[in-house]
Amino acid sequence: PLIYSIDGEWGLAMRLTDAFSYPRQLTLGASNNDSLIYEMGKNIALQSKAMGIHINFAPDVDINLNPKNPVIGNRSFGEDKERVARLGWNYLKGMEDNGVYGSVKHFPGHGDTETDSHLALPTINHTKAFIDSVDSYPFRYAIDRGARMVMIGHLNIPCLISDPKLPSSLSKEVITDYLKRDLNFKGIVITDALTMNGVTNNYVDGEAEVRALIAGVDILLMPKDEYKAVSAIIKAIKDGRITV
Repeated sequence: PLIYSIDGEWGLAMRLTDAFSYPRQLTLGASNNDSLIYEMGKNIALQSKAMGIHINFAPDVDINLNPKNPVIGNRSFGEDKERVARLGWNYLKGMEDNGVYGSVKHFPGHGDTETDSHLALPTINHTKAFIDSVDSYPFRYAIDRGARMVMIGHLNIPCLISDPKLPSSLSKEVITDYLKRDLNFKGIVITDALTMNGVTNNYVDGEAEVRALIAGVDILLMPKDEYKAVSAIIKAIKDGRITV
C-alpha cells in the first residue's frame, strides 16, 4: 500500500486547513516539560492516523544557534543542545508509541546559517569537533534511543565534505561515513525535499536523485521531476553507478 506522509511540525494545521495547530517548538522549548511534549506527539500521531497519515517529518532537532537564521528560528526547541535533544526525543517517542513514524531533521544540523536552503545552498563553517559535540548531539541522542528515520538537510559542510558545491543530502561522507558508520544509525535515511534550490541549483535532470542513492539515502523526498529522476536512476543502474 501507499505510505502517506506530512510535514507537520506543529501539527496537521501546518499543511491542512481546519486542523489543530500546536505551539511552535521554540515556545514548547520554553516550557521544558518532557511529559507535555510527549502528549503533544501522542495527539499529533492520533490525529495523523485519523487522516490515514503514516509519517510526520518531525521533530526539528536543529539547535537555534544563529538569530539571523531565516528558516529554522521558532522551529527549534532552543539553543541548549541537551534541552533540544530531550524534548525532540519526547516528541518523537510520543508519535512512535502511537503508531506514526517521525523523522529527526535536518542532519547534521541546520541551526547556524543565514541562508535558507529552500533558496540556496547554506554553508556550515563549524569544525568537526563542534559538529560532533553540538550540532549532531540531538541526532546522536535520538539514534542511541532508537530513532528510526533521519532527514538529511541540504547543507555544505567543509569539514565533512570535500566538494564545496556538494550538499550533505548527496554526500557519502555525511550519510554513509558519518551518520551510518560514526553514529551507528541503522534506520531509514530520507532527503529533505529535492525541489529545494539548495540542491537543484547545481544538480538537474535526475542527477541529484542518483547521487543521493549512491550516498546512502533510502527515500527520495519530492523529486522535482519524477520521470527524469526514474530515468536517471535506471540509466545509473545500467551504467554501474548504482548497484542493486
